[in-house]
Amino acid sequence: MKHSEVEILDAKTREKLCFLDKVEPQATIAEIKNLFTKTHPQWYPARQSLRLDPKGKSLKDEDILQKLPVGTTATLYFRDLGAQISWVTVFLTEYAGPLFIYLLFYFRVPFIYGHKYDFTSSRHTVVHLACICHSFHYIKRLLETLFVHRFSHGTMPLRNIFKNCTYYWGFAAWMAYYINHPLYTPPTYGAQQVKLALAIFVICQLGNFSIHMALRDLRPAGSKTRKIPYPTKNPFTWLFLLVSCPNYTYEVGSWIGFAIMTQCVPVALFSLVGFTQMTIWAKGKHRSYLKEFRDYPPLRMPIIPFLL
Repeated sequence: MKHSEVEILDAKTREKLCFLDKVEPQATIAEIKNLFTKTHPQWYPARQSLRLDPKGKSLKDEDILQKLPVGTTATLYFRDLGAQISWVTVFLTEYAGPLFIYLLFYFRVPFIYGHKYDFTSSRHTVVHLACICHSFHYIKRLLETLFVHRFSHGTMPLRNIFKNCTYYWGFAAWMAYYINHPLYTPPTYGAQQVKLALAIFVICQLGNFSIHMALRDLRPAGSKTRKIPYPTKNPFTWLFLLVSCPNYTYEVGSWIGFAIMTQCVPVALFSLVGFTQMTIWAKGKHRSYLKEFRDYPPLRMPIIPFLL
């Protein structure tokens, strides 16, 4: 069998970094990355981006050399993605933080509200209910990270963990400070408002979990296979009939419910910022589905049925 040659250049300087001879034509990009690492150990496979054009898109790990538009000597361009960290580590860190931080304010540990309020408890039922809902949400996220989610990419840039934690931890502290404050005022419409908001929160949490389970079942363990998600027998998944990313729809709904329950401005702002970011993600995934699947359901919108 005739072997191929692979030349790897720096995408910025065009400097030759590596020349690989006797590469199998059936070799994948992942295998080429492993060969490149042998000559440059500082660039482990997860932080490598190989592409056919210096400014082009990164090749997928599963791409096969002989199926690429290259000759017997392939020229690939390398970009360093920077230090990487696993998605699981990032998710566990950014979700454990809000859970712990919120409880510090709930139990009113010293130096937060003043000495006379140390370890005191709120007399408002909604404050205790809010703590239960907030804790449940992040415990659910932690468990889903460990046992439900399957990640198509194993790592992300290390710098992302600082950005993500600043967002989640900062908002958790901000909303917890006001909700658990000794001078906190309950919602305007009392128990009726709290019960309605709790119903919204619980329904959306169940819906979010149901969508995550449905998405998990679409992708076998260790696979990067992508399929069109369709509703199952679970009624919470029927939202797939109208939107591409119902997990985001339910997530936003949960925080809207929490904002109504607590009647707290920081929670409302957190919901708005979260909705903005999830809309961007949903639109991206929606475009990806339309591009990849010709038979993709035409009635679906990215995140809000019939609107957005």
